[in-house]
Amino acid sequence: MKLLSVNLGRPKAVPYTDQPEGLTGIDKQPVDGAVRVAAPGPKGFGASGLAGDAVCETRHHGGNDQAVYAMAREDLDEWEGVLGRTLPNGSFGENLTTEGIDLSGARIGERWAIGSEVVLEVTSGRIPCRTFQGHLGEKGWVKRFTQRGAPGAYLRVVRPGEIRAGDAIRIVHRPDHEVTVALQFRAVTTEQTLLPLLLAAGDALHPEALARARKYKEKYKEKYEENLEAKSATAQGS
Repeated sequence: MKLLSVNLGRPKAVPYTDQPEGLTGIDKQPVDGAVRVAAPGPKGFGASGLAGDAVCETRHHGGNDQAVYAMAREDLDEWEGVLGRTLPNGSFGENLTTEGIDLSGARIGERWAIGSEVVLEVTSGRIPCRTFQGHLGEKGWVKRFTQRGAPGAYLRVVRPGEIRAGDAIRIVHRPDHEVTVALQFRAVTTEQTLLPLLLAAGDALHPEALARARKYKEKYKEKYEENLEAKSATAQGS
């Protein structure tokens, strides 16, 4: 497992973003040399976790729980076949293009050591937006990306340091729950009945997803309790 490239973006004016000044940093390009990685601060104030990388729409992107975005080269390769076009590293606006890691199967709270210094923790999958669609220039992209269910992973910085292309990636902690990036993504996009399952990931889960799961469970608490009682009665009677 390794880091194929570290990708940084610069502010760019485009017609397809809701950012007040019309700027986006989604057009990320691979860079040479070491890049400093550190927690950027709370969402709404902090931007990217990578030095020199632009996150312009801080209302929805960036911050400690979305400090770094990773996409698997394997997923980009599959999309190349579907779209019939070349997708260089960084094409999806990812900071890290990885090789050999199943990002969809990564568990919330899973920790990766990259190189000799940095440790990152998986928090959630990436929710596609209008800017992403405009950047790719693909009709119906938000829907297509969502339906495939391989969103890449957002990560928070546990231990800061420097990373560079070619660094080894090691999984140094894998939680014992079953809440994967793919499950989390489905729960917050197309299958909200899965939301209560996310609670098993606890505080490692992105705070917005955690709050949404708690709210959903509370709203339908009575229904779930009735279902549990019904299942228990069935089991006892069999």
